Amino acid sequence: MDAKISKDPNGQLIVPNQPVIPFIIGDGIGPDIWHAAVRVFDKAVAESYGGSRKVVWKEVLAGEKAFQATGEWLPQSTLDTLREYLVGIKGPLTTPVGGGIRSLNVALRKDLDLYVCQRPTKWYEGVPSPVKHPEYVDMVIFRENTEDIYAGIEFAAGSADADKIQAFLQDTLHVDYNYSNTTGVGIKMVSEEGSKRLIRAAIDFAIEQGRKSVAIVHKGNIMKYTEGAFKNWGYEVAESEYADKTYTWGQWERTKEAKGDQAANDEQKAAEAVGKIIIKDVIADNFLQQILLNPRDYSVVATLNLNGDYISDALAAIVGGIGIAPGANINYKTGHAVFEATHGTAPRFANTDSMNPSSVILSGVMMFEYLGWHEAAEAIVKGLSQTIKDKTVTIDFYNLMTDATLVKTSEFADKIIEKM
Repeated sequence: MDAKISKDPNGQLIVPNQPVIPFIIGDGIGPDIWHAAVRVFDKAVAESYGGSRKVVWKEVLAGEKAFQATGEWLPQSTLDTLREYLVGIKGPLTTPVGGGIRSLNVALRKDLDLYVCQRPTKWYEGVPSPVKHPEYVDMVIFRENTEDIYAGIEFAAGSADADKIQAFLQDTLHVDYNYSNTTGVGIKMVSEEGSKRLIRAAIDFAIEQGRKSVAIVHKGNIMKYTEGAFKNWGYEVAESEYADKTYTWGQWERTKEAKGDQAANDEQKAAEAVGKIIIKDVIADNFLQQILLNPRDYSVVATLNLNGDYISDALAAIVGGIGIAPGANINYKTGHAVFEATHGTAPRFANTDSMNPSSVILSGVMMFEYLGWHEAAEAIVKGLSQTIKDKTVTIDFYNLMTDATLVKTSEFADKIIEKM
């Protein structure tokens, strides 16, 4: 009988000693990095628990492999299996060109309502970086995963639907814009429910992990009723649901207006002294500057989809690139989660055994932490960080280091296992 991960009535994950975890091997370099990563995962679990725990891997199909086998890019059976077993992990997937599914990753997130895209960004000693102090970066991004541009509501220039929407905007709503038949139309969707559940998840994470702040990153100075509302709903959540555990910049502003700057500053310091999490907000373009100038001021970040896309990749560049950036897509209410390599398929390097598997390996670390198997996660991080520190690396890091030793993807996994 399959041992399935489940949730108890209190919302806690129930993880058997031998859980079945579905995996999607991925396209392009997917097989190379997965075969390396799964050996690391299995060794970490075996070493950490003396054989008492084991992952039972169950392959499900998506992407090119699925299309070749079934004629579908994302078979319903794959979605059903991921839904049934709660937790899965995947490599990079090709997005089919022309018609059909806009993005397989988006389709997975929508079908399972994986509303949090979680992207931790941390520097490991020895990883080449373009900045002087990458060690100052230690942030976890909570990117809203189902709304904003990911709702995918857009219409091509010159189409009948685009013309209808333009006519409605012009004739009914009297929106001032220079309309033409060469104008494409996109609609940005941001709801109170979607915003609050994302920010609630970020605050819960900060509390559980002992983080000092949550920054709500937005472009509310321009998009007041979407991004600005996202910020306002975030402050509402903090002040109404977490009043005993948070202190918001909104509270600071109200105290400043009533009693002056000094009283507001004293109030914030008193909140910090008793361990309250500071909830603040930052305009998105300014935040992209701040992560270079003052990264130590930020810990947990809650943001909408498009901002989160830019921010995640910018932060990844600071700590070594997207090749070492892990990611997860999570629904904290249902327990469903899909952990993933965050980079692309790099098809021209397929079957070369040369690419860096760190993204999917560190996504596995996130998965084990989510399951509560912290010893296995720590073993992998120890092995990976020591291997990089020893300058035993794949071609991406090798080209940026001096006196490094070049290894293949599979050999990199061997070294991680040795260093555990």
